Amino acid sequence: MTETLYDRLGATEGITKIANDLVDNHVRNPLIGRRFAQANVDGLKKAATAFVVSGTGGPNIYEGKDMIATHKGMNINGDEFVAVLDDAVNAMEKNNVGQREKEEIVYILVSMRKEVMGQ
Repeated sequence: MTETLYDRLGATEGITKIANDLVDNHVRNPLIGRRFAQANVDGLKKAATAFVVSGTGGPNIYEGKDMIATHKGMNINGDEFVAVLDDAVNAMEKNNVGQREKEEIVYILVSMRKEVMGQ
């Protein structure tokens, strides 16, 4: 039987590291960091972890809003969306995620573009 993406990312422990680095990357990113200036960073890290755990075949622990509700009214532009993708790739590279898994995660993120950008 093939391992789930959740397992291949290191299960909850590995995903937590990736999600923490992802949020840290967002906060420091000059294109999108201002959007996180007033954010509860620890809360974002927990939500990002739960979202990825649930979305990659792990336990269904995400209780947050859907992507449309989460990003409603934010008017995210294309450059900002690409910055998020870059931050995700950088977080995965920092955590030695394999090429196949990186591609799967990027595909998932790109598939949410309309919900995130509202277009």
